[in-house]
Amino acid sequence: MLPKFFNRSKRPEPAPKNSRSMGMKQIHLQEKQQFLSLFEQEAIDQIEKRFQVLDTFLQTERHLTRDELIQLLHQNGFDMDSAFVQETLAMMVRFGFAQKSQFDNGVIRYEHRHLGQHHDHMICTKCHRVIEFENTPLEELQTRIAVEHGFHMLQHKMEIYGLCEKCRTTRRQIMPLVMAKQGERLSIHSLVAGRKARMRLTSMGLREGDSIEVLANNDGQLVVALDAKRYVLGKGLARKIMVQDSDLKEPDILPDTQGAIADESAE
Repeated sequence: MLPKFFNRSKRPEPAPKNSRSMGMKQIHLQEKQQFLSLFEQEAIDQIEKRFQVLDTFLQTERHLTRDELIQLLHQNGFDMDSAFVQETLAMMVRFGFAQKSQFDNGVIRYEHRHLGQHHDHMICTKCHRVIEFENTPLEELQTRIAVEHGFHMLQHKMEIYGLCEKCRTTRRQIMPLVMAKQGERLSIHSLVAGRKARMRLTSMGLREGDSIEVLANNDGQLVVALDAKRYVLGKGLARKIMVQDSDLKEPDILPDTQGAIADESAE
């Protein structure tokens, strides 16, 4: 049975121009009405089950993977296979109820697509937390730049990658370069290497106090930039380079980091 609020004979009322003034419950109610109306109009099967997917999806403001949504469905007492949920998500994207995003880690996530609203994202490269933000001056600037170039902007998105506040406060202030994330700008604090490894690093041009940018941190090697030059380092060598945030002057070395320095220096 379809939800009681849905009336086949009455089309959903159009959203007001300023949908931000609506309460979230009212927005969700209207989206449910539109969902049922459109799916019936398109003669899509299993509407009731697909409505359960939408209803569960709207219960959270998180950016969900398909599997996370399936878990929420199970918690609500709905047992649905992944193929059906994936198919329904694709329909929700097709009709504009959901937005599909694939951030830098490659994981596909889905979020609400509320009409008349736009936001951008900050993504933590460590914990993969996604933070939504809105900035009116930034939106206006992008529009102005497009007009200045004679460009008609249809859509846009901004993704800012970095470390969230929690990850920044819990990680080591001084750490091996091997732990750094792509895009980080760091300062070389010390070289905790034996004589041969230290000579190799200094002959390459990497010295204490240098500011470097991490271009890539792959499974087997790192690529860093210093003074317009690129350096490729194996993970073993990268472990011998202790780094810190460039904006920190004299960070404390945590006990486990001190141990790492002592162990490496003993070579």
